[in-house]
Amino acid sequence: MNVAYLVNQYPTVSHSFIRREIAGLEAEGVRVSRFSIRDTSGTLVDPEDKKELSRTRIILKAGAGRLLAGLCTAAVTRPIRFARALALTLRIGCRSDRGLLRHLAYLAEACLMLEWLRESDTEHVHAHFGTNAPTVAMLCRLLGGPPYSFTVHGPHAFDKPKFLAMREKIARATFVVAVSNFGRSQLLRWCHHGDWPKVHVVHCGVDGKFLAEPETPVPPEARLVCVGRLCEQKGQLLLVEAAGRLADEGLEFELVLVGDGEMRPKIEKLIERLGLGERVRITGWATSDEVRDEILASRAMVLPSFAEGLPVVIMEALALGRPVISTFIAGIPELVEPGVCGWLVPAGSADALVPAMREALEAPVQRLQEMGRRGRERVIESHNARKEAARLAELFREVRSNDEPGGERNG
Repeated sequence: MNVAYLVNQYPTVSHSFIRREIAGLEAEGVRVSRFSIRDTSGTLVDPEDKKELSRTRIILKAGAGRLLAGLCTAAVTRPIRFARALALTLRIGCRSDRGLLRHLAYLAEACLMLEWLRESDTEHVHAHFGTNAPTVAMLCRLLGGPPYSFTVHGPHAFDKPKFLAMREKIARATFVVAVSNFGRSQLLRWCHHGDWPKVHVVHCGVDGKFLAEPETPVPPEARLVCVGRLCEQKGQLLLVEAAGRLADEGLEFELVLVGDGEMRPKIEKLIERLGLGERVRITGWATSDEVRDEILASRAMVLPSFAEGLPVVIMEALALGRPVISTFIAGIPELVEPGVCGWLVPAGSADALVPAMREALEAPVQRLQEMGRRGRERVIESHNARKEAARLAELFREVRSNDEPGGERNG
């Protein structure tokens, strides 16, 4: 079966789980063509991402002239379908916070995508995230392209479901994937109850690089690691504040922030103001091997997020045998059980984060080792990338057997 993957930005540092999913699908015999709306070549550090970029076709690199030509070609060669796609574009664009002009650009991208999909003999399009990629896939379908589905991760799609026309996207899709039961519940809120059966849970997963890692003893050094984009919703400012309180207690420790992002200058200023320059280190973007090494060098991974879906880095840390400190939000409690494989605290509470961090820093190594082992078992059971890709491949095969080509609406 020939499937096209469409993502707004691919590959990127934070989307390694999509690369793993594609690899799992290809191992299942599914041929996958990669499409990205935007060019990400200037942000890549991981050799695997750079290799993946060479296999990915970038829509916006075609240029404005090519996009306009594709728009005109679709309008002339399939006027009825184009009129319907334009009407839908106008309707959802006027309701969106992204504006009508942006949605007209999506229509142009869909017209060019249609040509490329026909060249590659694609049978199905799968988009990731609930924003512009499934919009392009939906418009492409209305123009006569293949059926589409999409995976929603959150939290953006859950924050702005009406602006993102989530009900419309789900209604026209053949199926929709959530990465957690919590995520599925949020999608059910924003679609017609008749569409509930098409919303499935397929977990993100970790690959053999993590699952095959031999058990590495928890180090005695008092070190915690946080992996994630340096942004407001990941809560690193709160984490540095909590680290400052632990330092005031006289506790010796190191906190490593792996990642980069728009909040880095503010985080660095807070580190300086609290006098934590010798205790808190920011690495910047890291390769997957470097992330693994930083996690293994820590006693626990801490991620005090305010908004999430189900972070892949939590799966990676547990797969490597390291307990996790995180928050009671979204799908995180489905994987992290307090006292068993980590700690969960209320989001936004430094008061609750401080004792959890202190306990992880002072706990006997044997206890942390056992918590990490229990977490690894959970990941092996529910977040094996190969097994989850096989579930997704089965959904694609059901699409091929059930869908009539060229239709406008499914479900």
